[in-house]
Amino acid sequence: MNARRMGAAGAAAVIALGLAACGSGSSDGGATGDASGSAAPSAEAATGKKIKIGTKFDQPGLGLKEGTKMSGFDIDVATYVAKELGSNAADIEWVQAVSAQRETLISTGQVDMIVATYSITDKRKEQVGFAGPYFIAGQDLLVRADETAITGPETLEGKNLCSVKGSTPAQKIKDKYPGVNLLEQGTYSECVAALVSKGVDALTTDDTILAGFAAQAQYKGKLKVVGKTFSTENYGIGIKKDDKDMCTKVVAAINKMIKDGAWEKAVEANFGPAGYKPGPGNPPTPAEACN
Repeated sequence: MNARRMGAAGAAAVIALGLAACGSGSSDGGATGDASGSAAPSAEAATGKKIKIGTKFDQPGLGLKEGTKMSGFDIDVATYVAKELGSNAADIEWVQAVSAQRETLISTGQVDMIVATYSITDKRKEQVGFAGPYFIAGQDLLVRADETAITGPETLEGKNLCSVKGSTPAQKIKDKYPGVNLLEQGTYSECVAALVSKGVDALTTDDTILAGFAAQAQYKGKLKVVGKTFSTENYGIGIKKDDKDMCTKVVAAINKMIKDGAWEKAVEANFGPAGYKPGPGNPPTPAEACN
């Protein structure tokens, strides 16, 4: 525990210097915007049936907010599901859902659902319901392009590793790799800033998220995904616990998206440029009832 705190303190000053350039958008306020991506419905007039959807604002390829524009695989999935529930893209109010606040956003009714690389876990199921999975990812590591010593989680002993507070990947490191100096930040973009500025040695989260960052133009040739997954993460759509009617509708929407080809188009549009291919189990088969 002392080693982890010392590692975190050592990296804090460097991270502070990198945050301004990163533009992580780590405030928790909501924002509106049209979804984009090949699988998302085109912009349409509002129908009057508003829906609030929690998602990430700082994850390229998954959930990214640039001005009023929202893009990424999670955005495409959320927009498709909303359409099946009777809400057009223009009816969606996008609310930033940082990892540590997702359960609170759902349980207090601040959002109707959350589509934000939200792994289905037993602990979370005590507070929220999950429809899905709609994607199966795996935890991996992002390092600087010239890094040769870090080849997997077993090589992280004594290294400074960054992840997001309240996330499944962060908890997994705490449980299985206690010799790592873990620094927890509010967003992954803060961790990327620390990695680029050498405040930490690696970043860990799901391979989909890492691939999205590595593919960004400003990081071309600077970062690489190790490519050795060490977990299975089932992404689910978080909804209010015991809302069986909503669960049934969301599960049906996910199944329809997979069957009609929109899911595959969204995968190619958002992950194809990074050369990323979905791992085993994709496309997934959603559970008939919410988890």
